[in-house]
Amino acid sequence: MVTIKDIAEECNVSIATVSNVLNGKNKAGADTEQRIWDAVKKYGYKPSPIAKGLRSKRTGHIGIIAEDIAHFSVPPIVEAVMNNLEQAGFQTILKNLRLYSRWSDSWFQDESMVHSVADPAMDELRNMMVDGIIYIAVHSREVHIFPESFDIPVVMTYALEKNPIVPSIVPDDEDAGYQAYQYLIQKGHDRIGIISGKADNLHAILRMQGVRRAMEENGIPYEDALVRYGDWQIKQAYEVMAELADADVTAVFCMSDLMAVGAYQQIYTMGKYVGRDISVMGFDNNVFTDFFIPSLSTMELPLIEIGDRAASCILERIQGNEAVKQEQVIKVPCRLLARDSVVKRQDSRR
Repeated sequence: MVTIKDIAEECNVSIATVSNVLNGKNKAGADTEQRIWDAVKKYGYKPSPIAKGLRSKRTGHIGIIAEDIAHFSVPPIVEAVMNNLEQAGFQTILKNLRLYSRWSDSWFQDESMVHSVADPAMDELRNMMVDGIIYIAVHSREVHIFPESFDIPVVMTYALEKNPIVPSIVPDDEDAGYQAYQYLIQKGHDRIGIISGKADNLHAILRMQGVRRAMEENGIPYEDALVRYGDWQIKQAYEVMAELADADVTAVFCMSDLMAVGAYQQIYTMGKYVGRDISVMGFDNNVFTDFFIPSLSTMELPLIEIGDRAASCILERIQGNEAVKQEQVIKVPCRLLARDSVVKRQDSRR
């Protein structure tokens, strides 16, 4: 590999002279400068970003650690982060932990499993002298990934980092649950079933808090019979949808689009129709919602916006913006997409 020393020897000048020319500080004259640039072009010399970083205290590289890039929520965040950082002149280095591929769901409650692959990834990025690290979780939960002594800027996305110096950028699940339930109420429904994810999942807990707030504001009493847990899966949602139909619901809020698939299947199995007989609300705006008949009303996760905010946040922290350092939890609002699966109550059950 050609070095700056090779360029200096080719041009019969000092290394310092070559460095000054490459950095726009040439004082050796136009002829010398031209000879140096000709040699750079001839040999394809590219300055080392690490060596340049040692002089500037920055390398222009930012690390991205993804828990599992195969999970549907991760690629849009990664793409938004990379797009924003590249526009700002930074290069990115992606480390995929492949947690689902390694251990399926067994790692959720065992942070030591996560650290067994996350810590080596962080060490490798630090050895590469990255200017900062963005960590992308696959589902919202409290984590402690970064130690208090971590000495480079970091940002957590899609989870809540316990380290008080690390900002966390997450979807506003509580407000999204409120919006979804409030929308069903505005459509005339007052007997609304809920198909939640796992009871101890933070997404489900926060979305249910939003639902309860909407109930209280509208004078709707909470009923255990109208809340079922689908474990985020189609099969469980299919089964519990039958129970909700027996409870005479006119609408159901599924806390994921995947569970809405199960709800649709059960409604049609019973000889009923989505929208006409039972309205269905989903959550995520997953890519397959385009194939629902009727089209699925849902809450869209702000994945691109989360990536945008993460990139802005890491750049601000690299530049030493103290105001950003004080904002520890950044909630990004979800967007309600009104489609054909939710209809006005007076138009249903004809």
